[in-house]
Amino acid sequence: MTEHATERLELPVQGMTCASCANRIERKLNKLDGVQATVNYATEKAAVSFDPATVDPQLLLETVEAAGYHATLPAAAGAATGAEAQAEDGDPTRALRQRLIGSTLLSIPLLLISMIPPLQFDSWQWLALQLATPVVFWAGWPFHRAAWQNLRHGTATMDTLISLGTLAAWVWSVVALFFLGAGDPGMRMPFEVVLDRGASTDHIYLEAAGVVTTLILAGRYFEARAKRRAGAALRALLELGAKDVAVLDADGGERRIPIEQLQAGDRFVVRPGERVATDGVIEEGSSAVDQSLLTGESLPVEKRAGDEVVGASVNAGGRLVVRATKVGADTALAQIARLVEDAQTGKAQVQRLADRISGIFVPIVLVLAVATLGFWLGAGDGAAFSFSAAVAVLIIACPCALGLATPTALLVGTGRGAQLGLLIKGPEVLESTRRIDTIVLDKTGTVTSGRMDLQQVVLAPGVDRLEALRLVGALEDASEHPIAQAIARAAGAEVGALPPVEGFANREGLGVEGVVDGHALVVGRPALLAEWAMPLDDEQQRALTAAQAEGRTVIAAGWDGAARALLVVADTVKPTSAEAIARLRALGLRPVLLTGDNRATAEAVAAEVGIDEVIADVLPADKDAEIARLQDEGRVVAMVGDGVNDAPALARADLGLAIGTGTDVAIEASDLTLVSGDLRGAADAIRLARRTLRTIKGNLFWAFAYNVILIPVAVAGLLNPLFAGAAMAFSSVFVVSNSLRLRSFRAQRDAVPTAS
Repeated sequence: MTEHATERLELPVQGMTCASCANRIERKLNKLDGVQATVNYATEKAAVSFDPATVDPQLLLETVEAAGYHATLPAAAGAATGAEAQAEDGDPTRALRQRLIGSTLLSIPLLLISMIPPLQFDSWQWLALQLATPVVFWAGWPFHRAAWQNLRHGTATMDTLISLGTLAAWVWSVVALFFLGAGDPGMRMPFEVVLDRGASTDHIYLEAAGVVTTLILAGRYFEARAKRRAGAALRALLELGAKDVAVLDADGGERRIPIEQLQAGDRFVVRPGERVATDGVIEEGSSAVDQSLLTGESLPVEKRAGDEVVGASVNAGGRLVVRATKVGADTALAQIARLVEDAQTGKAQVQRLADRISGIFVPIVLVLAVATLGFWLGAGDGAAFSFSAAVAVLIIACPCALGLATPTALLVGTGRGAQLGLLIKGPEVLESTRRIDTIVLDKTGTVTSGRMDLQQVVLAPGVDRLEALRLVGALEDASEHPIAQAIARAAGAEVGALPPVEGFANREGLGVEGVVDGHALVVGRPALLAEWAMPLDDEQQRALTAAQAEGRTVIAAGWDGAARALLVVADTVKPTSAEAIARLRALGLRPVLLTGDNRATAEAVAAEVGIDEVIADVLPADKDAEIARLQDEGRVVAMVGDGVNDAPALARADLGLAIGTGTDVAIEASDLTLVSGDLRGAADAIRLARRTLRTIKGNLFWAFAYNVILIPVAVAGLLNPLFAGAAMAFSSVFVVSNSLRLRSFRAQRDAVPTAS
C-alpha cells in the first residue's frame, strides 16, 4: 500500500462500553488486508487508514457491525443539521439520566429496608423484590443487552461482568424467596460490611442487585458527562466559524450567503464585532483583530490592508473588506481541528499496553469468579457466602478505569492546548517532552521577528533627521530589497508621504542611486559612496564599526557631495524572546541558538535574550546535521523553527516545535505547533504536555492499583458486592475527573518563570 494511495477515515462508533470493546473492534479492522485502525473508547471513533483501491469503506462498516457495534461514514454522520446533531449527541446521556433517576428512586428504599433491621416489617422482602426487579431489568437493560450481543459474538466485556453479577444476585434471591425459606413473613436480615461466612441459604441479595446497578449507572452517567466535557474544547473550536457572510458583488453591492457557498477569491465584508468568515487578505480598511480563541494571544492584533486574517477571529474595530484565500477544509481553523482530532485519536504505547490487558482481563475474571465460588464451596463454607464472594469478584474487576485512563487525559490535554494555541500532534509527543534536555532555536523568525527594522540614524553635523529620512526613504522605497523596505517603512511612518524619485538605478550588491527633490543621492555600502568621492569621516567610521560589532547592518547615505547619514538596520529580537528563554531554562532545558547568520550577529542576539551556546554560519541544508551532532553527544534535542529550511531539522529532532506563523512545511514536520508565533508558547506547550503525561501515568497507577488491591479482597470473601459496585463506579469517575483537572491549565505568559 503506497502512501499516496492511502485514504483516512474517522468512523463514529456506537455501542462501545469499555476499552475491551474498542480493543475488539480494532483487532477486527486490522485483520483486513491493507487496513490500519486505531479505535479510541473515549472519543468513540475509529481512525482507519486504508487503500481505497482494494478496500471499500462499506466493508469497514460491515466489519464493525460483525463485531457487534454500529459505525457510520463521516459524511453520513455529519449530514444532520446542527440541532439534530446536538439532539443525537445528547440521547445517550439523556437515556442514562432517565434510567439513573428511576433506579435511584427505587434503590434508596430498597437499600434502607435491606440494611436497617428496624425497618424490616413482616414480608418486607417481597416489597424488596418488587423494588429491585425493575432496577435490574429496566435500568440495567443496557448492560444485559450488551452482554447478550457479546455472547452472540463469542466475547465478553465489562458489561458481561455487570450483567452476570446483578442477574446472579437477583436469581439467587428469587430462588431463596420461593424455595429456601427467605420468603417467610418473619425473616430478618442484618447489615454486613464484611460477608458472613456462616450466612444461611435464606439470605437474599436484592439490595446488591439493585444498588450495584444504580451505582454503575451513576458511574457511567457521570463518565459520559465528563467525556463530553473533555471534548468540549474541540467542539467549541469547531463552532467558532461564522455561519453566514456578506459577500461583495462586482457592482459593490452586498448579499448575505451561507458560509458553505463562499469560494476562494470572493470579497466579503467584516463589520466591527463580527467573525472573519474564512482565511483571507485584507484589501480595504484597518482594525484590531482578536485571535485569542485560535492563538491564545490575550490582546487583539492590529491589521491593515495587505495583512492576512484567519477565519473565526473577531473584528474588534473598523470595517474590513477581505478577499478569501482559503475556504472549507483548507482554513487554519479546519487544519487546527484536524490536528487536534488526530492527536486525540492516537494512542500512546502505555495505552496500547492497557488495551491489551483489558482485552484478556474479562475472561480471566470470569474464570477467577468461578474458581472463587468453587474454592469456598469446597472449603465447606456456606453457599450464600461462596456465591456472594464470586459476585463481588465479578463486579469489582470491571476494567473501566483502565480503558479511560489515557484517552480522557489526552482528550482534555490536547483540547486545552488548542484553546491556548498549542497544538500537540499525538500521544507519542508527550513522552518526548519528558526526556528532552536541550532546546535548539532557529534565530530568524523564531527568536527574532524575521523582519528588518530601522534601529538607529547617525547624522553628520547640521543634517536634519526628518529631512534625511524623507530623502533616503524616498529612494529606498523604489527598491524591493528587504533592507530598503525597512528604511522606507520607518521613514514613511515618521515623515508621512515620500517625494518621487528621478533617475533611479540599482547597483547590484552595492546600493541604489537617484535624484530626490533635486538632490543626487547615493545609498548603500560605504564602498559605493567612496566611488562618488563621499568617504565616511572618523566619527561615522567609528559608528559603523560599533554597529557591525553588534551584528547589525549599516547603510550609508550621501548627497550634495558628502556622506550625510548612517542608517542602522537589524532583524529585531521579539520582545518576548528573553522571557521565553528564561522559562525554558526553568524547565531544565539548555537553550542553543542556531542560525546561518555570521557569528557576530548571532552572538549579539544570543546575549540579548540570555543564550550561552551559539551555532552560527550554518547553511540551511546543514541544520539537521547540527541536530544529529548534538544527539550524537548524548543530548535529547528539541528544535524550534519556522521556515522551510527548518523542516529537516524539526523532523530530525527528538521533539519538533513549529512557530505557527511560519510555513506549512515546518508545521507539518513538527510535533508541536505554537499557533500564535509567541516563543513563550514553547515553554507552555512543554509544560502542558508534561502535565498531561503525568495525569495519564497517575490515572493508570490508580486504575491498576484499584484492581490489584481489591480483587484479592473480593476473592478472600471480605468485600460485600454492594461496596464492590460503589468502588467500581468510583474508579471510573475518579479517572475521568482527574483528567478534567487539565482544563484548569493556564499559560504562564504573564507570570514569573517557575520550574515545572
